[in-house]
Amino acid sequence: MRVAIVNEPGIKNLTVVKRPDPEPKYGEVLVRMRAATLNYRDLLTVEGGYGSKQRTVDFIPLSDGAGIVTQVGEGVSSFKIGDRVVGNFFQEWLAGEPNQENMKSGLGGVLDGVASEYRVFPEYGLCHTPKHLTDAEAAALPCAALTAWSAIVDQGHTKSGDIVITQGTGGVSVFALQFAKLSGAQVISTSSSDVKLDRISSIGADHKINYTQNKNWAKTARDISNGRGVDLVVEVGGAGTLEQSIKAVRPGGAVCLIGVLSGANHEFRLPLVVTRKIRLEGVTCGSLEQFQNMLRSIDQHKLRPALDDRQFSLDELPAALEYMRTGKHFGKIAINI
Repeated sequence: MRVAIVNEPGIKNLTVVKRPDPEPKYGEVLVRMRAATLNYRDLLTVEGGYGSKQRTVDFIPLSDGAGIVTQVGEGVSSFKIGDRVVGNFFQEWLAGEPNQENMKSGLGGVLDGVASEYRVFPEYGLCHTPKHLTDAEAAALPCAALTAWSAIVDQGHTKSGDIVITQGTGGVSVFALQFAKLSGAQVISTSSSDVKLDRISSIGADHKINYTQNKNWAKTARDISNGRGVDLVVEVGGAGTLEQSIKAVRPGGAVCLIGVLSGANHEFRLPLVVTRKIRLEGVTCGSLEQFQNMLRSIDQHKLRPALDDRQFSLDELPAALEYMRTGKHFGKIAINI
């Protein structure tokens, strides 16, 4: 099989080589990977950005992939040859709260990822692909969609009539918009690009704010909420946006912390959080149980992920990662395997 390998940190060291096809053992499933999608995390892992918390030698990157079952090992009952499947991000986080062990089971981190023509998964590490989705669309779900689902549904408890802020137009933010609309919420979307704001409006955003033209966008968001403040902010910006997010949220509201695209270190005024009983909560993907719940909702509502107009082949993976770095994409960047 053809497989993308990193032998030392750096995009320039990412190469496609040939390896023997794997064989499934007891309780395992062999999948012919058809598509993968990129997360910002993949750029960091290829560059060794997680240090000792990841592998950096003889390492297969990318966490999110989908394909078709080509072989099943003994003892497997949930899948058969020909089934279309998508992998769960944390292979060992099956349900309940995370712990130190299951948080180490993310694909494309400590474990090899999905940037290969074939990959063996444990039976419990896979889910059936919703029938209305393409393989590339299904490959958009394991990390970005589940992270957004956790923020909006499981941790944000979004309900009809709520007001939610999403930041930017990357994969998590677009999914957060879609899930918030399914929950009956109004959505305020921010971006630095009017073109992207127009596009995100076309898939459901009720209000749009260009944060480069409106530095004090928290006030605008509060005005939209008639001075009440928003119920939830899906925070992907980090240091550059956190203060505005805190100012925008209502007393008793929540800021779900997901990304640090604009920086990791920030000094904000704690009284803004304490005196208004604001909940700051980290979100790191989710469990297999949450993934299955999300897939059922996606299937029921026939939701389709937003994919960027540009798609890449496995050989073009370095170029795809560089494209992600530019921030020019909208939604998820797909890799056809």
